[in-house]
Amino acid sequence: MTLLQSPPPGEAQGDAPAVALDGLTRSYRSKSGAVDALRGVTHAFRTGTFTAIMGPSGSGKSTLLQLAAGLDQPTSGRVSVGGTGLHGLNQTELTKLRRTTMGFVFQSYNLLDALTAYDNVALPARLAGQRIDRAAVLDALDRVGLRDLARRRPPELSGGQQQRVAIARALHTRPRVLFADEPTGALDRTSGRAVLDLLRTTADAGQTVVMVTHDPLAASYADEVLFLADGLVVGRLRNADAAQIATAMSELER
Repeated sequence: MTLLQSPPPGEAQGDAPAVALDGLTRSYRSKSGAVDALRGVTHAFRTGTFTAIMGPSGSGKSTLLQLAAGLDQPTSGRVSVGGTGLHGLNQTELTKLRRTTMGFVFQSYNLLDALTAYDNVALPARLAGQRIDRAAVLDALDRVGLRDLARRRPPELSGGQQQRVAIARALHTRPRVLFADEPTGALDRTSGRAVLDLLRTTADAGQTVVMVTHDPLAASYADEVLFLADGLVVGRLRNADAAQIATAMSELER
């Protein structure tokens, strides 16, 4: 299979992209010298789409996600989210933008065991000094099918249920963009599919989802799969099934 090359950002359809990456590079220093995790990545994530990012180990997937979400700074290049350039923001402004515009889901869940599912979902709003809207918190839990378990703490929940609490927490503020890093990596197949169905529904409702994954089945839920290798975007597939994605990954890993 031949991968289609990614178009320049100007070819993205509709309004301004939810997230735009322009010439991103990220270099790290190591004992053996400089390591280039990303080498000039340019891409636009369109509003209301679900994009999966794939590539061999060390290809720059997680680095790209961290830069797009403003969790790390590029060595060069620029990131904009919803038309706002991250490069011009101080730390306070960046934190505020992340809290109001972005949601995050990670493989490790990052829940607090001492808090109930309800309180874990409400925590970001509480940390931001916002009034807690009980109905909105319960609605977020209802969206992930856990409203009846709102008073349970993470140790009383299965891995799949904990991940869904993490997604409810990310969705609670209705973020413009949801970033997910291997969200199904530690889940069984049934729980993983429930999470992917939820991410798919989130994109269908108009929010933007950007997910790093190594799983072709997970990537098949996305509208587009973006492939990285050696810190570069090397191609993309749109509306592909798991077999097509697996074949493309095999070609990259040869």
